[in-house]
Amino acid sequence: MRVVVIGGTGLIGSKVVQRLSASGHVAVAASPATGVDTVSGAGVERALDGADVVVDVSNSPSFEGMAALGFFTTSTSNLLAAEDAFGVRHHVALSVVGTDRLTAGGYFRAKLAQESMIRESPIPYSIVRATQFYEFIARITDSATAGGTVQLQPVFIQPLAADDVAGEVSRVAVEAALNDVVEVAGPQRFRLDELVRETLRSQGDARPVLTNPHAPYFGVAEMDENVLLPGDSARIAATRFDAWLRPKSARHASAGRATAIAATRG
Repeated sequence: MRVVVIGGTGLIGSKVVQRLSASGHVAVAASPATGVDTVSGAGVERALDGADVVVDVSNSPSFEGMAALGFFTTSTSNLLAAEDAFGVRHHVALSVVGTDRLTAGGYFRAKLAQESMIRESPIPYSIVRATQFYEFIARITDSATAGGTVQLQPVFIQPLAADDVAGEVSRVAVEAALNDVVEVAGPQRFRLDELVRETLRSQGDARPVLTNPHAPYFGVAEMDENVLLPGDSARIAATRFDAWLRPKSARHASAGRATAIAATRG
């Protein structure tokens, strides 16, 4: 099976390419780095010629609402048109758990618009909605930091490892199109503010985390505490947060010791 992975050189995409290739499929990494720009359309037809499946795990370079809307609608329109022309049999897109409940945020409205375009196209599709990645905690933290303090709502979150996201996307890509949404989430539930506190503590990051029910989460304020959680039928990934965090904490501690030794040696 020939699978073209849009965003195939990024965090999730590179892992999807590796998994599919290891399973004997022809996986093609398509991104601006490989000459494929889905916004301008450059290289899209060349990449999709002969494709059986297109997996879109690309993301907007900006989380600002209008910029994200422009990216997702233009990119998706170009992809779907090329897929229709070349007879692609399955379009797989990565989205976010809670997208349809977070419409106060411009980025999530943009993702919902992308999903709507996919649903309305003639291409058979599967949409994989994932909870936030462990690897995205740093981005959440930085976006919530002002004046050296991190402010976060105490909502529930059930994050998962990027490896597990890639595994689910890869599995869905080589199966029959669902023409529906499937959710995937991690095995543990946390309060968002506590999750970030634990992460910063393990990394030796001294930024204080303030629990603030009014703090915006990518433009969404005062969320229902369950809005980021998946439904009961979600597929649950295996990697626990502590297992993911442990080697990173060890590397941080090792780097800290090396720095201290270097300092004593002048």
